[in-house]
Amino acid sequence: MDASRLKYLPVDGLLHLAALLPLWLLYGLADVVFVIMYYLWGYRKKTVLCNLRESFPDRTDRELNAIARRFYHNLADQIVETVKLLHISDRQMKRRMTYNPADIALVDSWLSRGRPVVAYFSHCFNWEWAPSITLWSSMARSHSTAFCQIYRPLRNGWADALMLRLRSRFGAVSIPKKVAFLDLLRYRKKGIATITGFMSDQHPSAGDPGYITRFLNHPTAMITGTETVARRLDAAVVYWDMHKTRRGHYHIDMRLIADSPASLPESEITSRYAAMLQTTIEREPAGWLWSHKRWKNPVTTPQDENR
Repeated sequence: MDASRLKYLPVDGLLHLAALLPLWLLYGLADVVFVIMYYLWGYRKKTVLCNLRESFPDRTDRELNAIARRFYHNLADQIVETVKLLHISDRQMKRRMTYNPADIALVDSWLSRGRPVVAYFSHCFNWEWAPSITLWSSMARSHSTAFCQIYRPLRNGWADALMLRLRSRFGAVSIPKKVAFLDLLRYRKKGIATITGFMSDQHPSAGDPGYITRFLNHPTAMITGTETVARRLDAAVVYWDMHKTRRGHYHIDMRLIADSPASLPESEITSRYAAMLQTTIEREPAGWLWSHKRWKNPVTTPQDENR
């Protein structure tokens, strides 16, 4: 083991012990974490309230504060639920993270015919549970398919290794963003069909092209790399619409964005994703990750303002 990671062994041990606890007890811990983050620490509270106020200018301060409190409750739940991935059973996960069987059948149909699938996703509710789609798909047991997710490596080696372990819990393959397209091409050359999740609600990295659109009352630069990959692979494109049915229980509906990417104008796929994501956020505003500085680099002149 890398000597620099030895100092994290006690933390690693505590996380494993915590993951052995039943979820009802972990949610009691989450309630304590909520109080600390919201009332005592005020973790990024100014950022959260600023984002909410600018995104929903018609909401009252009372409404915005209520959304913020629910957001911190969801964030605390997401933290303990992610830790629980270290020891949660397949049966329990499948009961708590559900998919529409008809959607799974459609994905399996594409994969069985060797068709790649690109899944747009976002930081809504517990996105770390979404890779459990492998528990639902009959193609997950096939050597001719791969279930992948794109990620940005963390700077801390121990934290990066931990998150990779959690994200591979149900057999998904994590691919670094910088080599995503090349790795997906390698899969295709080997005759392996892929379904790949892209977290596309982040702001583009420095130097990356972005599609500027009106999103949550802001001119917003949306990541375009996901659309580029989908077009080059001629992949079926879907949006994973996650919502919370009750505490510790989530459901994803897959919404078709494009069956034939080449038939759509440039940036249309990104535009459709942005519209679907905004609908999700407006439906359940406390579920999105408001604590990140999504609009820290202002942009102007939305390209689709007059659509």
